[in-house]
Amino acid sequence: MKYRRFTAVLLGLSMFLTGCGSTAEHINNKQDTTESVSEEFATKPMLTQAAAHAASETAPITVAAETTAAATDGNENTILQPTDSSSGSNNSSSSEKSEQSQQSYNEPSHEEYTPTVTAAAYVHTSKHSTANTTTAKRMTTTTTTTCKTTPESVLKKMTLKQKVCQMFMVTPEAITGISPMVEVGNGTKKAMAEYPVGGIIYFAQNLSSKNQIKAMISNTQSFSREACGVGIFTGIDEEGGKVARCADKLGTTAFRSMEYYGSENNYNTAYDIGSTLAKDLRSLGFNVDFAPVADVNINKGNELGDRIFSSDPEVVANMVCGVSKGLQDNGVSSTLKHFPGLGAESGNTHTNSTVVIDRTLDELRSTEFVPFKKGIDNGTDFVMVGHMSVTSFGDQLPCDLSYKAVTEMLRGELGFKGIAITDAQQMFTISQVYSSGEAAKLSVKAGIDIILMPVDYRAAVDEVCKAVESGEIPESRIDESVIRILERKEKLGLLK
Repeated sequence: MKYRRFTAVLLGLSMFLTGCGSTAEHINNKQDTTESVSEEFATKPMLTQAAAHAASETAPITVAAETTAAATDGNENTILQPTDSSSGSNNSSSSEKSEQSQQSYNEPSHEEYTPTVTAAAYVHTSKHSTANTTTAKRMTTTTTTTCKTTPESVLKKMTLKQKVCQMFMVTPEAITGISPMVEVGNGTKKAMAEYPVGGIIYFAQNLSSKNQIKAMISNTQSFSREACGVGIFTGIDEEGGKVARCADKLGTTAFRSMEYYGSENNYNTAYDIGSTLAKDLRSLGFNVDFAPVADVNINKGNELGDRIFSSDPEVVANMVCGVSKGLQDNGVSSTLKHFPGLGAESGNTHTNSTVVIDRTLDELRSTEFVPFKKGIDNGTDFVMVGHMSVTSFGDQLPCDLSYKAVTEMLRGELGFKGIAITDAQQMFTISQVYSSGEAAKLSVKAGIDIILMPVDYRAAVDEVCKAVESGEIPESRIDESVIRILERKEKLGLLK
Protein backbone atom coordinates (compact mmCIF):
# COMPACT_ATOMS: atom_id res chain seq x y z
CA MET A 1 0.00 0.00 0.00
CA LYS A 2 2.81 2.39 0.93
CA TYR A 3 4.53 1.57 -2.35
CA ARG A 4 1.39 2.41 -4.37
CA ARG A 5 0.88 5.64 -2.46
CA PHE A 6 4.48 6.57 -3.18
CA THR A 7 3.98 5.82 -6.89
CA ALA A 8 0.89 8.05 -7.05
CA VAL A 9 2.70 10.87 -5.26
CA LEU A 10 5.67 10.57 -7.59
CA LEU A 11 3.50 10.56 -10.73
CA GLY A 12 1.61 13.62 -9.55
CA LEU A 13 4.86 15.45 -8.81
CA SER A 14 6.21 14.66 -12.26
CA MET A 15 3.05 15.93 -13.90
CA PHE A 16 3.22 19.11 -11.85
CA LEU A 17 6.83 19.81 -12.80
CA THR A 18 6.32 19.10 -16.51
CA GLY A 19 3.04 20.94 -16.82
CA CYS A 20 1.01 17.79 -17.55
CA GLY A 21 -2.69 17.91 -16.86
CA SER A 22 -2.85 21.61 -17.67
CA THR A 23 -3.23 23.33 -20.99
CA ALA A 24 -0.37 22.49 -23.36
CA GLU A 25 1.81 25.46 -24.20
CA HIS A 26 4.02 25.32 -27.30
CA ILE A 27 7.34 27.03 -27.46
CA ASN A 28 6.48 28.55 -30.79
CA ASN A 29 3.05 29.74 -29.55
CA LYS A 30 1.32 28.89 -32.83
CA GLN A 31 -2.30 30.00 -32.58
CA ASP A 32 -3.67 27.64 -35.19
CA THR A 33 -2.42 24.36 -33.71
CA THR A 34 -4.88 22.51 -31.45
CA GLU A 35 -4.09 19.62 -29.18
CA SER A 36 -6.32 17.02 -27.63
CA VAL A 37 -4.75 15.12 -24.73
CA SER A 38 -5.72 11.53 -23.99
CA GLU A 39 -8.19 11.11 -21.15
CA GLU A 40 -5.67 9.16 -19.07
CA PHE A 41 -3.05 11.86 -19.61
CA ALA A 42 -5.33 14.72 -18.66
CA THR A 43 -7.11 13.36 -15.59
CA LYS A 44 -4.13 12.61 -13.33
CA PRO A 45 -4.51 14.70 -10.15
CA MET A 46 -1.97 17.49 -9.71
CA LEU A 47 -0.08 17.76 -6.41
CA THR A 48 -0.15 20.85 -4.30
CA GLN A 49 3.20 22.53 -3.78
CA ALA A 50 3.29 21.29 -0.14
CA ALA A 51 2.60 17.70 -1.13
CA ALA A 52 5.28 17.88 -3.78
CA HIS A 53 7.79 19.12 -1.22
CA ALA A 54 6.84 16.31 1.20
CA ALA A 55 7.25 13.69 -1.48
CA SER A 56 10.66 15.04 -2.41
CA GLU A 57 11.79 14.58 1.20
CA THR A 58 10.89 10.88 1.30
CA ALA A 59 12.17 9.39 -1.95
CA PRO A 60 14.92 9.86 -4.53
CA ILE A 61 13.36 11.23 -7.72
CA THR A 62 14.84 11.65 -11.19
CA VAL A 63 12.85 14.16 -13.17
CA ALA A 64 14.09 15.86 -16.32
CA ALA A 65 12.65 19.35 -16.62
CA GLU A 66 11.12 19.66 -20.14
CA THR A 67 9.59 22.09 -22.46
CA THR A 68 8.33 21.21 -25.91
CA ALA A 69 9.79 22.09 -29.25
CA ALA A 70 8.52 21.23 -32.70
CA ALA A 71 10.24 18.93 -35.13
CA THR A 72 8.86 17.64 -38.39
CA ASP A 73 9.11 14.10 -39.60
CA GLY A 74 9.12 12.94 -43.22
CA ASN A 75 5.31 12.71 -43.27
CA GLU A 76 4.82 16.40 -42.46
CA ASN A 77 3.66 15.58 -38.92
CA THR A 78 4.83 18.02 -36.30
CA ILE A 79 6.10 16.10 -33.27
CA LEU A 80 6.72 18.02 -30.09
CA GLN A 81 9.96 16.68 -28.65
CA PRO A 82 11.46 17.40 -25.19
CA THR A 83 14.18 20.04 -25.03
CA ASP A 84 16.19 21.34 -22.11
CA SER A 85 14.52 24.39 -20.60
CA SER A 86 17.54 25.38 -18.53
CA SER A 87 20.57 27.29 -19.73
CA GLY A 88 24.07 28.33 -18.70
CA SER A 89 25.59 26.35 -15.82
CA ASN A 90 22.51 24.11 -15.56
CA ASN A 91 22.99 22.55 -18.99
CA SER A 92 25.33 19.80 -17.81
CA SER A 93 23.07 18.73 -14.94
CA SER A 94 19.97 18.71 -17.14
CA SER A 95 21.78 16.74 -19.81
CA GLU A 96 22.74 14.07 -17.26
CA LYS A 97 19.20 13.90 -15.98
CA SER A 98 17.82 13.59 -19.51
CA GLU A 99 20.29 10.79 -20.20
CA GLN A 100 19.19 8.96 -17.04
CA SER A 101 15.58 9.41 -18.04
CA GLN A 102 16.24 8.03 -21.51
CA GLN A 103 18.12 5.03 -20.04
CA SER A 104 15.25 4.33 -17.68
CA TYR A 105 12.81 4.54 -20.58
CA ASN A 106 14.77 1.98 -22.62
CA GLU A 107 15.40 -0.56 -19.86
CA PRO A 108 12.85 -3.36 -19.25
CA SER A 109 10.61 -2.64 -16.27
CA HIS A 110 9.06 -4.93 -13.69
CA GLU A 111 5.59 -3.79 -14.67
CA GLU A 112 5.63 -3.22 -18.43
CA TYR A 113 3.09 -0.60 -19.40
CA THR A 114 1.62 -0.24 -22.88
CA PRO A 115 0.86 3.44 -23.31
CA THR A 116 -2.48 4.78 -24.44
CA VAL A 117 -1.88 6.66 -27.66
CA THR A 118 -4.13 9.23 -29.25
CA ALA A 119 -3.48 11.51 -32.15
CA ALA A 120 -2.29 14.06 -29.61
CA ALA A 121 -0.37 12.53 -26.69
CA TYR A 122 0.77 9.52 -24.71
CA VAL A 123 2.39 8.75 -21.34
CA HIS A 124 4.88 5.99 -20.54
CA THR A 125 5.63 5.20 -16.88
CA SER A 126 8.32 2.72 -15.86
CA LYS A 127 9.13 1.58 -12.30
CA HIS A 128 12.67 0.79 -11.10
CA SER A 129 14.19 -0.11 -7.80
CA THR A 130 15.91 3.25 -7.42
CA ALA A 131 13.42 5.70 -8.93
CA ASN A 132 10.20 6.13 -10.77
CA THR A 133 10.45 8.17 -13.99
CA THR A 134 7.59 9.57 -15.97
CA THR A 135 8.36 10.62 -19.51
CA ALA A 136 5.68 12.60 -21.31
CA LYS A 137 5.68 13.16 -25.04
CA ARG A 138 3.17 15.31 -26.78
CA MET A 139 2.40 14.74 -30.44
CA THR A 140 0.53 17.20 -32.61
CA THR A 141 -0.34 16.66 -36.23
CA THR A 142 -0.17 19.83 -38.25
CA THR A 143 -1.38 19.84 -41.83
CA THR A 144 0.54 22.29 -43.96
CA THR A 145 -1.17 23.09 -47.24
CA THR A 146 0.74 25.01 -49.86
CA CYS A 147 -1.70 26.52 -52.33
CA LYS A 148 0.02 27.87 -55.41
CA THR A 149 -2.08 30.47 -57.16
CA THR A 150 -2.47 29.35 -60.75
CA PRO A 151 -4.64 30.62 -63.60
CA GLU A 152 -6.70 27.44 -63.30
CA SER A 153 -7.25 27.83 -59.55
CA VAL A 154 -8.26 31.48 -59.97
CA LEU A 155 -10.64 30.63 -62.81
CA LYS A 156 -12.41 27.99 -60.69
CA LYS A 157 -13.14 30.52 -57.94
CA MET A 158 -14.64 33.13 -60.26
CA THR A 159 -18.33 33.65 -60.82
CA LEU A 160 -19.62 33.92 -64.39
CA LYS A 161 -19.91 37.69 -64.05
CA GLN A 162 -16.35 38.00 -62.75
CA LYS A 163 -15.07 35.94 -65.66
CA VAL A 164 -16.96 38.00 -68.23
CA CYS A 165 -15.72 41.22 -66.61
CA GLN A 166 -12.14 40.03 -67.15
CA MET A 167 -12.89 40.28 -70.88
CA PHE A 168 -13.39 44.06 -70.76
CA MET A 169 -10.92 46.94 -70.72
CA VAL A 170 -12.37 50.40 -70.11
CA THR A 171 -11.41 53.96 -69.25
CA PRO A 172 -11.39 55.31 -65.68
CA GLU A 173 -14.18 57.69 -66.74
CA ALA A 174 -16.41 54.80 -67.82
CA ILE A 175 -16.15 53.32 -64.34
CA THR A 176 -17.23 56.45 -62.43
CA GLY A 177 -18.95 58.68 -64.97
CA ILE A 178 -16.63 61.50 -63.90
CA SER A 179 -14.39 63.21 -66.47
CA PRO A 180 -11.50 63.67 -66.39
CA MET A 181 -10.30 61.14 -63.83
CA VAL A 182 -6.93 61.84 -62.22
CA GLU A 183 -7.44 60.09 -58.90
CA VAL A 184 -9.50 57.20 -57.63
CA GLY A 185 -11.43 56.63 -54.43
CA ASN A 186 -14.54 54.96 -53.06
CA GLY A 187 -16.51 55.48 -56.25
CA THR A 188 -14.01 53.49 -58.29
CA LYS A 189 -13.68 50.90 -55.52
CA LYS A 190 -17.44 50.35 -55.34
CA ALA A 191 -17.84 50.19 -59.12
CA MET A 192 -15.03 47.69 -59.49
CA ALA A 193 -16.48 45.51 -56.76
CA GLU A 194 -19.68 45.29 -58.83
CA TYR A 195 -18.00 45.01 -62.24
CA PRO A 196 -14.36 43.93 -61.77
CA VAL A 197 -13.10 44.64 -65.28
CA GLY A 198 -9.91 43.03 -66.49
CA GLY A 199 -8.13 46.20 -67.52
CA ILE A 200 -8.02 49.99 -67.63
CA ILE A 201 -6.79 52.10 -70.54
CA TYR A 202 -5.44 55.56 -69.75
CA PHE A 203 -5.29 58.65 -71.95
CA ALA A 204 -3.56 62.02 -71.77
CA GLN A 205 -6.38 63.50 -69.68
CA ASN A 206 -5.59 60.97 -66.91
CA LEU A 207 -1.97 62.12 -66.61
CA SER A 208 -1.01 65.17 -64.55
CA SER A 209 2.24 64.03 -62.90
CA LYS A 210 4.32 60.91 -62.50
CA ASN A 211 3.47 60.52 -58.81
CA GLN A 212 -0.22 61.10 -59.54
CA ILE A 213 -0.51 58.35 -62.14
CA LYS A 214 1.56 55.96 -60.03
CA ALA A 215 -0.82 56.44 -57.12
CA MET A 216 -3.88 56.19 -59.36
CA ILE A 217 -2.74 52.90 -60.90
CA SER A 218 -1.58 51.46 -57.59
CA ASN A 219 -4.89 52.19 -55.87
CA THR A 220 -6.86 50.78 -58.79
CA GLN A 221 -4.78 47.61 -58.67
CA SER A 222 -5.66 47.27 -54.99
CA PHE A 223 -9.37 47.73 -55.70
CA SER A 224 -9.21 45.04 -58.39
CA ARG A 225 -7.44 42.53 -56.16
CA GLU A 226 -9.96 43.17 -53.40
CA ALA A 227 -12.87 42.72 -55.82
CA CYS A 228 -11.83 39.49 -57.52
CA GLY A 229 -8.35 38.50 -56.34
CA VAL A 230 -6.69 39.51 -59.61
CA GLY A 231 -4.81 42.60 -60.71
CA ILE A 232 -5.66 44.51 -63.86
CA PHE A 233 -4.03 45.22 -67.19
CA THR A 234 -3.02 48.88 -67.22
CA GLY A 235 -2.63 50.03 -70.79
CA ILE A 236 -1.79 53.12 -72.77
CA ASP A 237 -1.08 54.13 -76.37
CA GLU A 238 2.61 55.02 -76.34
CA GLU A 239 3.86 54.42 -79.86
CA GLY A 240 6.33 57.28 -80.12
CA GLY A 241 5.95 60.05 -82.66
CA LYS A 242 2.53 61.74 -82.61
CA VAL A 243 0.90 59.11 -80.34
CA ALA A 244 2.83 59.53 -77.10
CA ARG A 245 0.62 60.25 -74.08
CA CYS A 246 3.35 59.97 -71.44
CA ALA A 247 6.03 61.78 -73.42
CA ASP A 248 3.65 64.67 -74.11
CA LYS A 249 2.21 65.00 -70.59
CA LEU A 250 4.87 63.62 -68.23
CA GLY A 251 8.13 64.28 -70.06
CA THR A 252 9.15 60.65 -70.58
CA THR A 253 11.36 59.77 -73.54
CA ALA A 254 10.11 61.19 -76.83
CA PHE A 255 10.73 59.68 -80.25
CA ARG A 256 10.36 60.79 -83.83
CA SER A 257 7.71 59.28 -86.11
CA MET A 258 7.88 55.56 -86.74
CA GLU A 259 8.11 56.30 -90.46
CA TYR A 260 11.43 58.03 -89.76
CA TYR A 261 12.87 54.97 -88.00
CA GLY A 262 11.40 52.68 -90.63
CA SER A 263 13.46 54.46 -93.27
CA GLU A 264 16.57 53.29 -91.38
CA ASN A 265 15.23 49.75 -90.97
CA ASN A 266 17.53 49.03 -88.02
CA TYR A 267 16.38 46.23 -85.71
CA ASN A 268 18.65 47.39 -82.87
CA THR A 269 17.19 50.89 -83.04
CA ALA A 270 13.69 49.41 -82.92
CA TYR A 271 14.65 47.24 -79.93
CA ASP A 272 16.04 50.28 -78.09
CA ILE A 273 12.81 52.17 -78.72
CA GLY A 274 10.77 49.33 -77.25
CA SER A 275 13.14 48.91 -74.32
CA THR A 276 13.07 52.61 -73.47
CA LEU A 277 9.31 52.81 -73.77
CA ALA A 278 8.91 49.82 -71.46
CA LYS A 279 11.23 51.20 -68.79
CA ASP A 280 9.38 54.51 -68.80
CA LEU A 281 5.95 52.91 -68.73
CA ARG A 282 6.73 50.28 -66.15
CA SER A 283 8.13 52.88 -63.76
CA LEU A 284 4.69 54.52 -63.82
CA GLY A 285 2.73 51.31 -63.29
CA PHE A 286 1.74 50.42 -66.86
CA ASN A 287 2.01 46.82 -68.01
CA VAL A 288 0.50 46.94 -71.53
CA ASP A 289 1.48 49.20 -74.42
CA PHE A 290 -0.84 49.41 -77.40
CA ALA A 291 2.10 49.47 -79.78
CA PRO A 292 3.71 48.91 -82.23
CA VAL A 293 1.71 49.66 -85.36
CA ALA A 294 2.10 46.65 -87.69
CA ASP A 295 0.12 48.03 -90.63
CA VAL A 296 1.74 48.36 -94.04
CA ASN A 297 1.43 51.71 -95.79
CA ILE A 298 -0.40 50.71 -98.95
CA ASN A 299 -2.82 53.61 -99.45
CA LYS A 300 -1.30 56.97 -98.56
CA GLY A 301 -4.79 58.19 -97.65
CA ASN A 302 -5.17 55.82 -94.68
CA GLU A 303 -5.87 57.22 -91.21
CA LEU A 304 -2.48 56.23 -89.74
CA GLY A 305 0.01 58.21 -91.82
CA ASP A 306 3.53 58.38 -90.38
CA ARG A 307 2.59 56.07 -87.52
CA ILE A 308 3.36 53.27 -90.02
CA PHE A 309 6.99 52.18 -90.41
CA SER A 310 7.00 51.54 -94.14
CA SER A 311 5.24 50.48 -97.30
CA ASP A 312 7.54 47.45 -97.41
CA PRO A 313 6.07 44.59 -95.36
CA GLU A 314 9.52 43.16 -94.60
CA VAL A 315 10.70 46.48 -93.17
CA VAL A 316 7.55 46.75 -91.07
CA ALA A 317 8.08 43.19 -89.85
CA ASN A 318 11.69 43.87 -88.85
CA MET A 319 10.87 47.04 -86.95
CA VAL A 320 7.75 45.60 -85.31
CA CYS A 321 9.73 42.62 -84.02
CA GLY A 322 12.39 44.91 -82.56
CA VAL A 323 9.97 47.22 -80.74
CA SER A 324 7.85 44.32 -79.49
CA LYS A 325 10.85 42.41 -78.19
CA GLY A 326 12.26 45.50 -76.47
CA LEU A 327 8.94 46.13 -74.71
CA GLN A 328 8.42 42.58 -73.51
CA ASP A 329 12.01 42.00 -72.43
CA ASN A 330 11.45 44.86 -70.01
CA GLY A 331 8.15 43.79 -68.51
CA VAL A 332 5.52 45.48 -70.69
CA SER A 333 3.27 43.51 -73.04
CA SER A 334 3.29 44.67 -76.64
CA THR A 335 0.27 44.88 -78.94
CA LEU A 336 0.49 44.51 -82.71
CA LYS A 337 -2.21 46.60 -84.37
CA HIS A 338 -4.50 46.80 -86.37
CA PHE A 339 -5.11 43.27 -87.71
CA PRO A 340 -5.57 42.39 -90.52
CA GLY A 341 -4.19 45.78 -91.54
CA LEU A 342 -5.54 49.30 -92.03
CA GLY A 343 -2.89 50.39 -94.52
CA ALA A 344 -5.07 49.90 -97.58
CA GLU A 345 -8.11 51.83 -96.27
CA SER A 346 -9.37 55.09 -97.64
CA GLY A 347 -11.75 55.89 -94.78
CA ASN A 348 -11.46 56.31 -91.02
CA THR A 349 -12.80 53.83 -88.46
CA HIS A 350 -13.08 56.60 -85.85
CA THR A 351 -15.58 58.65 -87.81
CA ASN A 352 -17.09 56.43 -90.53
CA SER A 353 -19.83 53.92 -89.81
CA THR A 354 -18.33 51.54 -92.36
CA VAL A 355 -14.78 51.05 -93.63
CA VAL A 356 -14.29 48.43 -96.32
CA ILE A 357 -10.92 47.14 -97.51
CA ASP A 358 -11.04 45.46 -100.88
CA ARG A 359 -8.23 42.90 -100.70
CA THR A 360 -7.93 39.31 -101.82
CA LEU A 361 -6.58 36.64 -99.50
CA ASP A 362 -3.45 36.36 -101.63
CA GLU A 363 -2.85 40.10 -101.33
CA LEU A 364 -3.30 39.94 -97.58
CA ARG A 365 -0.92 37.00 -97.29
CA SER A 366 1.80 38.64 -99.32
CA THR A 367 1.55 42.06 -97.68
CA GLU A 368 -0.57 42.81 -94.58
CA PHE A 369 -0.12 39.42 -92.93
CA VAL A 370 3.70 39.50 -93.16
CA PRO A 371 4.47 41.78 -90.18
CA PHE A 372 1.69 40.24 -88.09
CA LYS A 373 2.94 36.72 -88.74
CA LYS A 374 6.54 37.60 -87.91
CA GLY A 375 5.48 39.55 -84.83
CA ILE A 376 3.37 36.61 -83.65
CA ASP A 377 6.25 34.20 -84.21
CA ASN A 378 8.42 36.68 -82.28
CA GLY A 379 6.12 36.23 -79.26
CA THR A 380 3.89 39.30 -79.00
CA ASP A 381 1.42 39.09 -76.13
CA PHE A 382 -1.48 40.99 -77.73
CA VAL A 383 -2.91 41.56 -81.19
CA MET A 384 -5.47 44.32 -81.69
CA VAL A 385 -8.14 43.56 -84.28
CA GLY A 386 -9.51 46.53 -86.24
CA HIS A 387 -13.03 47.53 -87.22
CA MET A 388 -12.58 47.42 -90.99
CA SER A 389 -14.37 44.78 -93.02
CA VAL A 390 -12.45 42.88 -95.70
CA THR A 391 -14.15 41.86 -98.91
CA SER A 392 -12.34 38.52 -99.21
CA PHE A 393 -13.60 37.38 -95.78
CA GLY A 394 -17.09 37.32 -97.21
CA ASP A 395 -19.09 38.21 -94.10
CA GLN A 396 -19.15 42.02 -94.38
CA LEU A 397 -18.53 42.26 -90.63
CA PRO A 398 -16.02 44.48 -88.89
CA CYS A 399 -13.02 42.21 -88.33
CA ASP A 400 -13.26 42.29 -84.52
CA LEU A 401 -16.79 40.86 -84.87
CA SER A 402 -15.81 38.35 -87.55
CA TYR A 403 -15.16 34.66 -86.81
CA LYS A 404 -13.40 34.46 -90.18
CA ALA A 405 -10.97 37.23 -89.24
CA VAL A 406 -10.28 36.30 -85.61
CA THR A 407 -10.55 32.53 -85.38
CA GLU A 408 -9.86 31.33 -88.90
CA MET A 409 -7.24 33.89 -89.98
CA LEU A 410 -5.55 35.28 -86.85
CA ARG A 411 -5.62 32.13 -84.76
CA GLY A 412 -5.84 29.48 -87.45
CA GLU A 413 -3.69 30.66 -90.34
CA LEU A 414 -1.29 32.92 -88.44
CA GLY A 415 -1.13 30.68 -85.34
CA PHE A 416 -1.71 33.38 -82.71
CA LYS A 417 -2.18 31.93 -79.22
CA GLY A 418 -2.05 35.16 -77.23
CA ILE A 419 -4.70 37.73 -76.33
CA ALA A 420 -6.88 39.10 -79.14
CA ILE A 421 -8.28 42.51 -78.22
CA THR A 422 -10.65 44.72 -80.19
CA ASP A 423 -9.92 48.27 -81.16
CA ALA A 424 -11.96 50.76 -79.13
CA GLN A 425 -15.62 49.95 -79.68
CA GLN A 426 -16.64 53.54 -79.02
CA MET A 427 -15.41 54.22 -82.54
CA PHE A 428 -18.14 54.88 -85.08
CA THR A 429 -17.70 51.72 -87.14
CA ILE A 430 -19.04 49.86 -84.08
CA SER A 431 -21.01 52.32 -81.95
CA GLN A 432 -23.04 53.75 -84.86
CA VAL A 433 -24.12 50.31 -86.04
CA TYR A 434 -24.33 48.00 -83.01
CA SER A 435 -25.39 48.29 -79.40
CA SER A 436 -22.69 47.61 -76.80
CA GLY A 437 -24.25 44.26 -75.95
CA GLU A 438 -24.62 43.16 -79.57
CA ALA A 439 -21.05 44.08 -80.43
CA ALA A 440 -19.72 42.35 -77.32
CA LYS A 441 -21.57 39.11 -78.05
CA LEU A 442 -20.40 39.07 -81.66
CA SER A 443 -16.82 39.75 -80.54
CA VAL A 444 -16.90 36.84 -78.09
CA LYS A 445 -18.38 34.53 -80.72
CA ALA A 446 -15.68 35.65 -83.17
CA GLY A 447 -12.95 34.57 -80.74
CA ILE A 448 -11.97 37.90 -79.17
CA ASP A 449 -10.55 37.77 -75.64
CA ILE A 450 -10.86 41.41 -74.54
CA ILE A 451 -13.37 44.03 -75.65
CA LEU A 452 -11.86 47.50 -75.49
CA MET A 453 -13.91 50.56 -74.55
CA PRO A 454 -17.53 49.72 -75.38
CA VAL A 455 -19.91 52.65 -75.02
CA ASP A 456 -21.67 50.95 -72.08
CA TYR A 457 -19.52 48.20 -70.62
CA ARG A 458 -22.01 47.27 -67.90
CA ALA A 459 -24.72 46.59 -70.47
CA ALA A 460 -22.18 44.67 -72.55
CA VAL A 461 -21.17 42.49 -69.58
CA ASP A 462 -24.80 41.81 -68.72
CA GLU A 463 -25.64 40.83 -72.30
CA VAL A 464 -22.74 38.40 -72.52
CA CYS A 465 -23.73 36.85 -69.18
CA LYS A 466 -27.31 36.41 -70.38
CA ALA A 467 -26.06 34.82 -73.60
CA VAL A 468 -24.06 32.29 -71.57
CA GLU A 469 -26.95 31.55 -69.22
CA SER A 470 -29.30 30.98 -72.17
CA GLY A 471 -26.83 28.72 -73.97
CA GLU A 472 -26.27 31.15 -76.84
CA ILE A 473 -22.58 31.29 -75.89
CA PRO A 474 -21.01 28.25 -74.18
CA GLU A 475 -19.34 29.04 -70.86
CA SER A 476 -16.36 27.09 -72.14
CA ARG A 477 -15.90 29.87 -74.71
CA ILE A 478 -15.64 32.39 -71.85
CA ASP A 479 -13.22 30.15 -69.96
CA GLU A 480 -11.03 29.85 -73.05
CA SER A 481 -10.47 33.61 -73.13
CA VAL A 482 -10.22 34.12 -69.38
CA ILE A 483 -7.53 31.45 -69.00
CA ARG A 484 -5.47 33.27 -71.66
CA ILE A 485 -5.94 36.51 -69.75
CA LEU A 486 -5.00 34.94 -66.42
CA GLU A 487 -1.94 33.23 -67.89
CA ARG A 488 -0.66 36.57 -69.14
CA LYS A 489 -1.47 38.21 -65.82
CA GLU A 490 0.44 35.50 -64.00
CA LYS A 491 3.54 36.32 -66.06
CA LEU A 492 3.09 40.00 -65.24
CA GLY A 493 2.82 39.21 -61.52
CA LEU A 494 -0.86 40.11 -61.27
CA LEU A 495 -2.00 36.87 -59.63
CA LYS A 496 0.24 37.15 -56.55
